[in-house]
Amino acid sequence: MNRIAKTSLIVLTISTIIFGCKKAEVNETSAVNEVQLSKAETISSSAAVVKDDSTHKFIRTAELKFKVKNVPQSTYYIENIVSKFGGFVSFTNLQSNIIEQNKTKISQDSTLETTRYSVENNITIRVPNKRLDTVLKSIAKQIDFLDYRVIKADDVSLKMLANQLSQKRSATKEKRVEKAIDTKGKKINDIMDAENNLANQKEQKDAATLENLSLQDQINFSTLTIQIYQSETFKQELVANTKDYNDYKPNFGFRIVDSLKNGWNVLLDIVVFLLQIWWFFIIGIAVWFLFKKYNSKE
Repeated sequence: MNRIAKTSLIVLTISTIIFGCKKAEVNETSAVNEVQLSKAETISSSAAVVKDDSTHKFIRTAELKFKVKNVPQSTYYIENIVSKFGGFVSFTNLQSNIIEQNKTKISQDSTLETTRYSVENNITIRVPNKRLDTVLKSIAKQIDFLDYRVIKADDVSLKMLANQLSQKRSATKEKRVEKAIDTKGKKINDIMDAENNLANQKEQKDAATLENLSLQDQINFSTLTIQIYQSETFKQELVANTKDYNDYKPNFGFRIVDSLKNGWNVLLDIVVFLLQIWWFFIIGIAVWFLFKKYNSKE
């Protein structure tokens, strides 16, 4: 019975440990998923969600600035996401900014260059209006620290309606002016004034048409302006000194002045050294007197 009880106790203990490990792994995975979800929720907004509405037309824009772990890798990730959802990159400026640079000579022919720099990228992308929220949530996975996010949805339906009405008025007036030129235009001055008026009407009509096309393009494709950066980075590189030793020598005049200074310093060093061994001269004089006295007795 004791053996059976001990065996059961061991099996129960092992099962408890295994179940606890699995539960910890599940909790850890859930925590990671919650962090990713919170990032997606932070960067998303109802202003980025497109709803079917025939009466309203919105131009959606977004501005983001956030820190990433690696700017080049995040840049490639964002570009792939944009391409995946039918968008395109209209501007990107990936660059390294040198903050500080030091050079330390470690040997006669080698120098150690230490560079402290930061990497950043400014990106402008266009994505289909209906994919804006999805793209934002996908980009959120790269965020290490969010500085800010601004999302706008501007309703331009009235502006487009005003342009359409302006086009109709211009078209009507254009036809009337053309008819007046053909039927009643006799004098050259009247004809020139009518032609100028007709040209102005066509110009206004074309301007309204182009503005509506531009607005429609901004409605169809949302614009995202993204600024990403990473922590400051250090780089050390061993560089060879290509110049000859003689290239670093000063000119002849400076060398003469330096030689005189060095000679004077050597003389002072000798005097100081002699003063330091004053006791040696006293001993020498004493030995000389003793030697002289001994010779005189003999």
